Amino acid sequence: MTANARANILSRLRATTAQGSFAVPDAPAIAGLALNLEERIDRLRRMLETMHAEVWVVSSVAWLDELKARLRVRTLNGLLYGPGTPLGAALEAAWEENLPPLVPYVEPVEQCRERLFNVDAGITSTQGAIAENGALILWPSAAEPRLMSLTPGLHIAVLEAGTIFNTFAEAIDQQGWLEQGMPTNALLVSGPSKTADIELTLTFGVHGPKELAVLIVA
Repeated sequence: MTANARANILSRLRATTAQGSFAVPDAPAIAGLALNLEERIDRLRRMLETMHAEVWVVSSVAWLDELKARLRVRTLNGLLYGPGTPLGAALEAAWEENLPPLVPYVEPVEQCRERLFNVDAGITSTQGAIAENGALILWPSAAEPRLMSLTPGLHIAVLEAGTIFNTFAEAIDQQGWLEQGMPTNALLVSGPSKTADIELTLTFGVHGPKELAVLIVA
């Protein structure tokens, strides 16, 4: 496009805009939730289960026993975890021989690619969750990289009930995201991996975990 042609187009656009009379409406007020903790847990559970996630609500003293009991009834070749995390330390201290072996994520992906993409399950901690739309908040780090929740067929997410917020804005404000600095790939997860074709047929587990299990520690 020549300079003259560009100038002509811009001049016509400016002339058209100047002749119009436009009213900018006020932004609608966004109604926020104000749920108590029990209601937030219930709403998050229902929203996640709607998107085919499995949700377990357990006490802080029984969550490891619940996790182990549920894993014993499944045939899994391993559980990928981050050994340098509080969650990893809790798993190591409580693990038993009749459970899927713990698979630590300690090597660069180039060195453990085959194992990483063939392990059946992975477990991660969470930054919190949003009751309004039923989403988990994940903050991948060097200790718990994004691939831990992406490559295994089953992703188990451990969530502290006290970090379930009413809304996304509430999570940002109360956790001080802007002050403490966000990771480069903060994630909102609302269920197993899913996609839809041109006919809007929803399919789960195409580009990521086929299953999501959320363990809410209340």
